[in-house]
Amino acid sequence: MTQHDCLFCKIVSGDVPATVVRESARTLAFRDINPQAPTHVLVIPKEHHPTAAELAASDGDLLAEIVREAHEVAVDDGVAGTGYRVVFNTGPGAGQTVFHVHAHVLGGRGLNWPPG
Repeated sequence: MTQHDCLFCKIVSGDVPATVVRESARTLAFRDINPQAPTHVLVIPKEHHPTAAELAASDGDLLAEIVREAHEVAVDDGVAGTGYRVVFNTGPGAGQTVFHVHAHVLGGRGLNWPPG
């Protein structure tokens, strides 16, 4: 998949609409179209990186910024005090379907363990 075919790159460019909840110079956070919890927001880098592992190897500072933004989403949505989950699915076996790294921020209900 090229960046031109990437759904999340199209969201960043404004070609595909999304409900944006936060934006920084390097990241974008928007509501998941198929929410699995009352709070279900995706935090992505604006530049294309296919997986969390690739991003960690190439730009650890950007990965850290995604995690910070995930926390701010939880604060903004009022779930930081009761608990929330940040999930990176990496690879098809883990359920990654869009190959543009993204953190799922989930909260607002009890989250069972183990996930899946």
